[in-house]
Amino acid sequence: MEIAPPRVTHRLTFRDAAEDDVPALVELVESAYRGESSRTGWTTESHILEGRRTNDDEVRGIIATPGGRLLVAEADGAIVACCQLERRGDAAYFGMFSVRPGHQGAGLGKTVIAEAERVAREEWGAGEMQMTVISVRAELIAFYERRGYARTGRMSPFPYGDERFGVPLRDDLEFELLVKTLRSDEG
Repeated sequence: MEIAPPRVTHRLTFRDAAEDDVPALVELVESAYRGESSRTGWTTESHILEGRRTNDDEVRGIIATPGGRLLVAEADGAIVACCQLERRGDAAYFGMFSVRPGHQGAGLGKTVIAEAERVAREEWGAGEMQMTVISVRAELIAFYERRGYARTGRMSPFPYGDERFGVPLRDDLEFELLVKTLRSDEG
């Protein structure tokens, strides 16, 4: 018997991350991608990478980056999702996208992506959103394609040997650039 995912019925609020949020954001990112808790959601990378996904210093760096934001989504006063936005010329970069595993599959991720795209388009005037995804993550890439992102075939190497990105369990990892044109008539 298949159990339906929880339905998110509470109102989301969005804000920029603050220094006080760092521990909660690190915990959120880790819960979505690595370790046992990530296995309850569909975004886990635990089958391809071990080790940490981020740390306090990296999250602090993103918060402090000029031309960047770490967008936080809260529901009922609790952080349930986040994403990094960074200006890159005419484009915006979308990264560190995390949704708490217990909230995945209920539409929250789509809402966060839509807000990130709105910020990039309306507040920054970005014409394109860019992201990199580990190319073997077919289900995740398909999720982004359903949101209008296109595969470019432009690959960059995975940083093997740099444990800040995790400890690879396979030798075929690389990042693919995905892009989406942001039009002013989207909403």
